[in-house]
Amino acid sequence: MFNRILPDNKGIALITVILIVSVLVALVIELNRSLRADIYDAANISDGIKLTYIAKSGFYGAAVLLGESDKEYETLRDEWANMEALSMQSSQLFDAGYFIVRVEDEAGKIPLNKLVEGNEYNPVVRDILQRLLRQPEFGLDEGQVNEIVDSIKDWIDEDSAVTGSGAESLYYSTLDPPYEAKNAPLDCIEELLMIKGITREIFNGTMEKPGMSAYVTTDSGEGAININTAPVMVLRALSEAITPEVAKKMDEYRRGADNDLSSWQWYKEFTGVDIPAPLTVSSNYFKIYSTGKMNEMEQTINANVIRDGKSIKIAKWRVD
Repeated sequence: MFNRILPDNKGIALITVILIVSVLVALVIELNRSLRADIYDAANISDGIKLTYIAKSGFYGAAVLLGESDKEYETLRDEWANMEALSMQSSQLFDAGYFIVRVEDEAGKIPLNKLVEGNEYNPVVRDILQRLLRQPEFGLDEGQVNEIVDSIKDWIDEDSAVTGSGAESLYYSTLDPPYEAKNAPLDCIEELLMIKGITREIFNGTMEKPGMSAYVTTDSGEGAININTAPVMVLRALSEAITPEVAKKMDEYRRGADNDLSSWQWYKEFTGVDIPAPLTVSSNYFKIYSTGKMNEMEQTINANVIRDGKSIKIAKWRVD
């Protein structure tokens, strides 16, 4: 009688077990990766929320100092203009993180919306803007300067006539994507990036060159320039007679603790210069920049605010 030879299933069973274990290991690894990703995402969201509140703390701290400034004129000696101490103390307010905050007086900048009167140039503002952009720090040639200034005028004025090297809707309609000239005042400074001749490098600046956005504004009230707070490059643009050396002396004088800056005519005492632009020493329009920093991450809030007595009203708010 013959014995039946039974098949040996041990090898098949081992292979099956190995396959099952491999699948389980792959599932566990994927589940672990997914869980870790969810944890990291949740941590990033949490850090993002913390960063926002850190940046907001800096903004509201600066707003309080602005509201408490009850002087009839502004200077670079005021608390709102010197936020280094507040920024340094911020690290003591949070377990991890701090903010860096600064305030700029918008009245100290060149009022772009005053460049046009009707459909014509306001020659005083035009000349100031041209002198600003001709300064060697910007590295622009005369053709670039004229193109930028003429294009800003065409963007603001109501007609469709091209000014010099400027541009109207016919030019912008050829771009990708196409759009039309606004033919109305600028609502925000970032609109300049839509205007012919103004690149991001010219607008923002680089490590080597300043950006024009730091010296011009769309929010300054009546348009008079605050000689007490204007950046030095704006001081140099106020008149052909204000050389870099004269501007440096003006800046040193207005920072002197005992010098009287209650009248905009203080500059006449030692410069011998006549400035044709409308000047002021007061302002109610400011811009606050507050950057929250934590764990090599950062978030910046910038807001245009209007001071009305001791209250601060937010006109524009942006989170980067």
